[in-house]
Amino acid sequence: MTRRWPVALMLGALIVTGAGARDTARDTAPARNTHWIATWGSSQMIAEGDNALPASRAGAITLRQVVRVSAGGERVRIRVSNAFGTRPLAIGGAHLARSVAPGTPRIEGGARLSFSGQSDAVIPAGAEIYSDPVALRVADGADLAVSLYLPEAASPQTGHPGSRATSFTLAGNAVADATLAGATPTTHWYALADVEVAGAPTAGTIAAIGDSITDGYGVKPERNTRWTDVLAERLRGTAATRAIGVVNAGIGGNRILLDGLGPNLLARFDRDVVARSGVRWAIVLEGVNDLGVLTREAPATPAQHAALVTQLKAGFTQLVARAHAHGIKVIGGTVMPFAGNTYYHPDAANEADRQAVNAFIRTSGVFDAVIDFDRSMRDPAHPDRLSPRYDSGDHLHPSEAGYRAMGEAIPLALFR
Repeated sequence: MTRRWPVALMLGALIVTGAGARDTARDTAPARNTHWIATWGSSQMIAEGDNALPASRAGAITLRQVVRVSAGGERVRIRVSNAFGTRPLAIGGAHLARSVAPGTPRIEGGARLSFSGQSDAVIPAGAEIYSDPVALRVADGADLAVSLYLPEAASPQTGHPGSRATSFTLAGNAVADATLAGATPTTHWYALADVEVAGAPTAGTIAAIGDSITDGYGVKPERNTRWTDVLAERLRGTAATRAIGVVNAGIGGNRILLDGLGPNLLARFDRDVVARSGVRWAIVLEGVNDLGVLTREAPATPAQHAALVTQLKAGFTQLVARAHAHGIKVIGGTVMPFAGNTYYHPDAANEADRQAVNAFIRTSGVFDAVIDFDRSMRDPAHPDRLSPRYDSGDHLHPSEAGYRAMGEAIPLALFR
């Protein structure tokens, strides 16, 4: 299998601070032969407008972000991103700890993180870096708080707007402070790309890449009820799959072929799937925004409809070929119905396009396997619509019950 190197500035890693009351443990295990898997991650994009930290909170701050891992481990490292920055980003300090109460900044114990043995680091524009590994026991499904001290504001900021979790900022360097009293909450993530754990040689990660349906549109902070959360919960419940990590690489509004909110899927696939540590499977669920945007502002000609379907098929084929070159299996998710949605107002031609794309996903043989989300989520009486049991009300995004149904529709045997 071709060896994959993350799209990051690779920094050496042997001596780190560790967990415990004294915060001085060292991780002396050899780093070179460690099998790392991503146990949490998010897709990076430019944070701008309402998604950006205001200027008053964008520099000389402690940024504490709470994430829920999937698979656990005894050694941990993080990946910090300046992927969309145009100038170097300084990290003045970093700390990893257990979150006492998600939705609050409270932490317990933990360890200071280092970068090539140093307490600080500089991330070049467009790059990402790893922390040194730290000896810290992380339970399956644990909530971790990652605290970063950013002495200066990033330009522009790199992050992920759809956190579905509460982060906190406080002026000054307080990365190890247990309470972070007076911190200001925000429902976005910044600069944090991955949390990784050292796993057994057979361990691996599932990267779920898609749009707002994967990102979890409508899920309230701290609920952890996206379909990927449900999948991770099910994997943890079975001994044969407990060591498998799940990364949610969804971006709201994302498209396969054209940029929208965030870079298009073809542009970001290498960073969000191929470059992630330990990825053995990718679940691709995307295309509804490509189909809907085609006619949102004005009708399209039959030739334009046909061209879009052809380009989507070619895009899927390219993604699978790139993944296979790195030993990653790709599981195609069929595009779910969206008739009745007032943003896209799809008609019969859009539905015909969706059916053509889904026929390709199901029968072309391009994908290693298929998860038929369309069949699981549609209304049997009106197959161009979501089932009322699973519809959030906008006829596009699932409700919380719908996300659970999606997560439960995935055969775990695909990952054994």
